[in-house]
Amino acid sequence: MLKERRRIVTAIDADGKSYVASDGPSPNLREHGAGGAAELWVTDATPADNRAAGDPATRPARLEPPAGGSVFRFFMVAPENRALSAEAQEAIAAARFAAMGASHCRVDTSRHPSMHTTRTVDYIILLSGRVTLLLDKGEVDLEPFDVVIQRGTNHGWVNRGTEPALLAAILIDARPL
Repeated sequence: MLKERRRIVTAIDADGKSYVASDGPSPNLREHGAGGAAELWVTDATPADNRAAGDPATRPARLEPPAGGSVFRFFMVAPENRALSAEAQEAIAAARFAAMGASHCRVDTSRHPSMHTTRTVDYIILLSGRVTLLLDKGEVDLEPFDVVIQRGTNHGWVNRGTEPALLAAILIDARPL
């Protein structure tokens, strides 16, 4: 299970002074299957509007950020359950992507059910555990603190180990390749 993480959000008051607007766990922690995700921040445009009121991470979670915006999240990749049939793995992946409004991102899953393509540039950091980045051609085994710059290509994540892998990701809306 993904642990709650402390999130500190700053703001500027009416006098132009900075302050802590909130300090606590992310409001949108959720589990999906054996993994989970926590939205840390979402922007609707670049440049982002730091005058906007409210907490944008409380909105329903979507895989991709809003047009012109960004998403900052933690996500966990659970160890792969090799005992599941290919059909069961496909059903779980399809449900997971559908729950985040991202069924359309699954353009070519012939290599693995987790494969997907987003209209984003992503900055991803493996914080703990081990995970493998799958690409159409090849794969890369990651160790903690390895960074991936994911540029809208078809990819997937698989954990062939025994411990969950925790990653941080910043997804920024981008033009498709």
